[in-house]
Amino acid sequence: MSVSEEAGPSPDRLHVLTLTPFYPTTEDDACGCFIAEPLTALSKLGAVHSVFVVAPVYRKVVPVHSGVPPARWVRYFAFPGGWGLASCGAFLFSVLLKQVRGLHERMPIDVIHAHGPLPGGHAAMLLQRELKIPFVVSVHGLDAYSDRQVLGRPGEWCRRVSRLVFQSADRVVCVSEHVREQVLRGNAGSETSVVYNGADPDLFVPSSEVAAKSPSSPQKIVSVANLIPTKGHELLLKAMAALSSKHPSLVCEIVGEGPLREQLGSLAKELKLSDRVKFLGRRSRTEVAGLLRSATLFALPSSYEGLGCVYLEAMATGKSTLGCLGQGIEEIIRHGRDGWLVAPNDVDDLVRGLATLLDNDQLRELIAIQGRETVLQNYTIAHQAQRLLRIYRECVS
Repeated sequence: MSVSEEAGPSPDRLHVLTLTPFYPTTEDDACGCFIAEPLTALSKLGAVHSVFVVAPVYRKVVPVHSGVPPARWVRYFAFPGGWGLASCGAFLFSVLLKQVRGLHERMPIDVIHAHGPLPGGHAAMLLQRELKIPFVVSVHGLDAYSDRQVLGRPGEWCRRVSRLVFQSADRVVCVSEHVREQVLRGNAGSETSVVYNGADPDLFVPSSEVAAKSPSSPQKIVSVANLIPTKGHELLLKAMAALSSKHPSLVCEIVGEGPLREQLGSLAKELKLSDRVKFLGRRSRTEVAGLLRSATLFALPSSYEGLGCVYLEAMATGKSTLGCLGQGIEEIIRHGRDGWLVAPNDVDDLVRGLATLLDNDQLRELIAIQGRETVLQNYTIAHQAQRLLRIYRECVS
């Protein structure tokens, strides 16, 4: 049962139907947390939610995590490969139509919020045509048209369908100006807004420990991301090797899973870092918060990042946070004041940045304090929810 059906109708509350391919489950409470966590904050502001987690029939269905708003799974047919992504929005619509029409009759839906143009945005566009319900679509990454992940003719089709979705949407919600630039580069006529993701300042809170660490205590870099090429883990390992002579006790903990796990493990061994780099795999949200609290600093030298919630979470935890220039996080971090930015794909600049933060305790602490303040002032989940609610109301007015 969805949240909205449990709550019952209320004339002064917006009923939002969320379509998302990502949502926290009992196996992975971090999956889609950036979608689920704002829903609770939105509920406090007057929104009621029905959440459909959409998935192709070949994807494993796992129970939704108990700590987030309830949701129902919706399975749809999809061809394998790139052609499947380009066409599956229509198949999803055919499955959704009866369910959404029935829900809409029981309690009118004010707005549909689809996460991603394919397949949710495409299905929302078709629902809009059939049921006259306004819809917004969120774009969470730089691959706004899915033609980076899908190449050739299927990629061209993905681009055409995505462009039509953006043109039809009452609003395209982008997680950064960098993402908005990508959307508008392919379709200058879309109505867009930037809504930055937020961090939970009650979960990602600084350590309560006030005792200063012993000078002999090992320094620790923490990094959290999927183990894929664009996240810069290879650069981070090479930087660790370059820093080893001056920082012999420095360790690095890497949270995440992905196709590069074996390759990165081999590289760590080749660089003689096996005893100083720990690959921790998938960890819960609470575990990640604890790991961040225990870190000296957070580093993720990603070269293709729409925003990156984990940067905000590290800042909220009161840790100096290092990211890359030219990415979404550049719009939030003020270099040298509340974070540190280095050139992407530049090991030397990464080494210099890490060394500066590791060697200067006072600078590192000042950046950490200001980083949390930056999040508290403008980039919490509550801020994100307020901005989303304003867009919903504008679209239904």
